[in-house]
Amino acid sequence: MLKYIIKRLLSVIPVLFVVSIVIFGIIHITPGDPAAVILGQEATPEQIEQLREQLGLNEPIHLQYYHWVLGVLQGDLGTSYFMKEPVTQAIFDHLKPTLSVAALAMAISLIIAIPIGIAAANRRGTITDQSIMGFALLGMSVPSFLLGLFLILFFGVKLGWLPVAGYQPLSNGLWNHLKYLIMPAIALGSIQAALIARMTRTSMLEVLNTNYIKTARAKGVKDRKIVYVHALRNAFLPILTVVGTTLGSLMAGAAVTETIFNIPGIGQLIINSVERRDYSVIQGVVLFVTVIYVFVNLVIDLLYGVIDPRVRLQDK
Repeated sequence: MLKYIIKRLLSVIPVLFVVSIVIFGIIHITPGDPAAVILGQEATPEQIEQLREQLGLNEPIHLQYYHWVLGVLQGDLGTSYFMKEPVTQAIFDHLKPTLSVAALAMAISLIIAIPIGIAAANRRGTITDQSIMGFALLGMSVPSFLLGLFLILFFGVKLGWLPVAGYQPLSNGLWNHLKYLIMPAIALGSIQAALIARMTRTSMLEVLNTNYIKTARAKGVKDRKIVYVHALRNAFLPILTVVGTTLGSLMAGAAVTETIFNIPGIGQLIINSVERRDYSVIQGVVLFVTVIYVFVNLVIDLLYGVIDPRVRLQDK
């Protein structure tokens, strides 16, 4: 198992290296000059040139990349041009709201999707199956921003049950914290819930049609035990893959949802930074989200080995 873990950890290094090059390259070929944005429209070309020199933007791009990577390896993501604070501090300040929304969205997705996916597979071809798959298709078809606007209009404006926007930290009380997160979490997690439900149904159907399940049924094993004990464990690997991908997508996809609900999270930070051409923050946030995404998938890979020992044997 240790060899398996080390091998997976080493495989992450080239991925992060390539990602860092792509992030840095895309940001620096994007039109726009941070120095001009900082100084405003009344700045003279000399002032802009002087600020570019101070920010190190006049250096060759490969030197800028080298200095940035060197700082990243030492745990320094740079300093924000506008906020005048370390990028790591800015990320930390905006991380809690994003994690809160993403965690609640994931919890809602799993609580809803896995039971209904199992129910659909266990009742294949019935009205229950068709209804669940119909709702899943609807969930995948409706964009999160559109669902978010509908939730605001119905539950926030018309019924007045939930606040339409904003964020309250957990220190202000659990209900105060949750009531600001419920609608963003539903909007963010609906597509993921639909994906997980469909994958659960497909994976369960494959397992339920195998010979050992048929043998268990022939021996009179109770249906509940067959589904939840024998079938679900063997069907869980594909579901786990989707869950891992979903968790990364929730972090990356929170930008639009946070903007709609005015949540001061990572998504809002990166959108503000793009508008300001704050290169150091954009690079830092994108790299941070990428690292989370990569390591979530790494954890999923490691869980494969725990759930199914055959994965470890194949990897030797």
